Amino acid sequence: MTLSKAKADARQRLTGVWAATLTPFDDDLSLDEDGWRANLRHWYGELGIRGLFVNGKQGEFASMTVDERKRAAEIAVEEAEPHDGGVLISVSDQHVDVVVELARHAEAIGAHLVVAHSPLLYFGANTDDTIFEYYRHLAEQVSIGVVLWNQPPDCGYLLEPELCARMAREIPNVVAIKYSVPRQTYAALTELAGDDLIVSSSDERAWLDNIVELGWSVYLCSTPPLLMQTPDDRRIDRYTELAMAGRFDEARQVRDSLEPVRQALASTRPDGKAAAHQKYWQELLGQAGGPVRRPYLELTEAEKAATRAAFDACGLGSTPTTG
Repeated sequence: MTLSKAKADARQRLTGVWAATLTPFDDDLSLDEDGWRANLRHWYGELGIRGLFVNGKQGEFASMTVDERKRAAEIAVEEAEPHDGGVLISVSDQHVDVVVELARHAEAIGAHLVVAHSPLLYFGANTDDTIFEYYRHLAEQVSIGVVLWNQPPDCGYLLEPELCARMAREIPNVVAIKYSVPRQTYAALTELAGDDLIVSSSDERAWLDNIVELGWSVYLCSTPPLLMQTPDDRRIDRYTELAMAGRFDEARQVRDSLEPVRQALASTRPDGKAAAHQKYWQELLGQAGGPVRRPYLELTEAEKAATRAAFDACGLGSTPTTG
């Protein structure tokens, strides 16, 4: 793939609803390969997810070995192929050599894109020049598209819109950003970058408004498309289709109908236990979840009971999606 082709390919590939995956582990905390395959087949095949973000923070990458991350990526690419599903591999790590190793591996196995979180830097090193050089170095190691990723609470600083736009202009295969920032900030970047950079955010509640008001074409991404849909109740997919077709009032009705599901998820999630809570919700949906790895904490039995009660009452699966 030529570098000039990376942006064009990203424009074609990065559309519709993408989702961030959770990594299932067995009771002995080993990678649950069978469960992982089953989840991937369900997400691509039965939920119709356009693409998956693999080995991200939701996927507990920080507790996985490099070999485990490679294996999870390989399985994702294998299972995506029959569905022409997109695969975005997180290569985030504090060791730059590991980031490069994972990026090269992702390209070699056929992943479509890689994503790297803005690194944690010390003693004020998060200057524009340092960050630019970090992403330039990564991007020149591969020819596939590179996606920026910035969530300021997790790295301690904001990738300013001006820097993001500069990287998109000057680094040929920087194609997109997952920008977990306030709406006014990602709206400013959307206007500033224009066609040079695909901008998206993980806030599912704002996704419809971002289609309508900002002209966005991809939800990139978090777990709601996997946790708030069933094969017969794909309301996120449905309101996305309606919005893309310009049927905005109908899209809003479908989006708003999901509010009980959103509230059930949000109200039962204990502080500091997002991974364990979402894995348990997956299990309630019939997906593989399993335990979390340290330092994360498991749900208590009382927390599971509250989650199960909210899940049963939220109406998920009771609203079949129709055309």
